[in-house]
Amino acid sequence: MIYLINNETPFPSPDTASEEGIVAFGGNLNPARLVEAYSQGIFPWYNEGEPVLWWCPDPRFVLFPEKLHISKNMRKLLRKAPYRVTYNRCFTEVMQQCATVPRKDQHGTWIHPELIEAYTTLHQQGIAYSVEVWQDETLVGGLYGLQIGRIFCGESMFSKQPNASQYGFITFLQAHPHIALVDCQIHSEYLESLGAEEIPRATFLKLLTINR
Repeated sequence: MIYLINNETPFPSPDTASEEGIVAFGGNLNPARLVEAYSQGIFPWYNEGEPVLWWCPDPRFVLFPEKLHISKNMRKLLRKAPYRVTYNRCFTEVMQQCATVPRKDQHGTWIHPELIEAYTTLHQQGIAYSVEVWQDETLVGGLYGLQIGRIFCGESMFSKQPNASQYGFITFLQAHPHIALVDCQIHSEYLESLGAEEIPRATFLKLLTINR
């Protein structure tokens, strides 16, 4: 059973999620509702024009910063420092680039205008953050996500130059040692290569409670 909810309905327990990880559907991306969801380990993921789907998959894909894997080639790139990294300088543009820059084996995007508007509001409230990677004055990479206590909920990243998003991600973690966990949500080979791993949903929710 998947619950139909509105913005006044409490989220069902993640333990009631479907096999795919869907907790509920319905409501909208009210900023307060988004914070409530992420604080419970739930996030929205749906296509434009469809009802909001709220997810909490099991297992959960996460990265412990102390397990971050930096390849030899990436270490060389970090030493050369060909890019400049900033934070929260152009949040909406980072989201727009994440939505439009092509990715291997990906068709279309789930980052649609409704989502961009909602997360930009969270950014204005100091909850959502962006990392920008520059080559001279050109934006060539970046990522964005939400901060829930000591957990960074990573949403998406993009690169227009080799390893630009990875460069931004690594330097972001190095500059923010207070982050205890990066929530990557669902598995990707790319993030697995950086050290991300799957853990039981119950373990993730305990870590969320401890670090919230």
